[in-house]
Amino acid sequence: MARRRRKPAPDAPNGWLVIDKPSGMTSTAVSNVIKRISLGAKCGHGGTLDPLATGVLPIALGSATKTVPYAMDGRKSYRFTVQWGISTTTDDSEGEPIETSDLRPSRDDILAVLSQFRGSIMQTPPRYSAIKVEGNRAYDLARENESFELKAREIQIFKFDLVEIPSVDCAIFDVESGKGAYMRGLARDLGMALGCFGHIAALRRTRVGPFNLDQAHDLEYLTSLGRIDDVCPAVLPVKTALDDIPALAVSDSEAADIRNGRSVRLLRKGDLDRVAALPEGCQFRVEAHGNLIAIARIEANEVKPERVLNS
Repeated sequence: MARRRRKPAPDAPNGWLVIDKPSGMTSTAVSNVIKRISLGAKCGHGGTLDPLATGVLPIALGSATKTVPYAMDGRKSYRFTVQWGISTTTDDSEGEPIETSDLRPSRDDILAVLSQFRGSIMQTPPRYSAIKVEGNRAYDLARENESFELKAREIQIFKFDLVEIPSVDCAIFDVESGKGAYMRGLARDLGMALGCFGHIAALRRTRVGPFNLDQAHDLEYLTSLGRIDDVCPAVLPVKTALDDIPALAVSDSEAADIRNGRSVRLLRKGDLDRVAALPEGCQFRVEAHGNLIAIARIEANEVKPERVLNS
């Protein structure tokens, strides 16, 4: 018999929590902790972090879960430490050693190859990743020592800078990437390019789209509250995840139509002038009295709702 989902309480939150994820926990485990104290609100996270990693983990609550794809599509920023001389099964310090080298790169060596990893590049995901292979997670197949291949895919690296060389055995980097980039893969491939092997020893995510460390709360603090409701000051508005999408204000009657999934034709000159310069099919966040109503597209001067929100 299927387990009945708990109905959210009337004061359950709709919005985003930004967690400074502790090391040693999976992103799903963090999400489950928040779910238990958020009064039955639907809960989901905006972008998985490895258990080893720390930093920004946005958690969507209630109607904010409909905006998770927009958060995950945003740029992400990281700071990580690469340990030279060892490649591992997981491409981080939790894996077993595979190959070793006594070679250690100099600052000039590192700077000479970094340009290869900026811009649009091809990357093969780590074998221990959540990529699906014929319906199975790659990390499950890897743990069972199954033979499989992961295809390289195109990713965007907007920034890859050397920050510091604390010792001959490691170096610290800042990276800004697009969707789907694995920092463990960057560390692995950088070590290969330098001929010395390498893996991630520490990883901290500092930004996901509009969410950053300045907004992040310790998980211990949030659990100490006992409950997270719709007036909790830590909960950010649903539309925070949509900061990069232009807003369009509508009247009460137009909002009622959009809430019911009906398209609305733009008639006001100001609205028509505003959308005229934007590409056909451009997405908008639709608001009434400053409240988010829906995510919609503009086609032939009509607002066509794609996701109606109950915030």
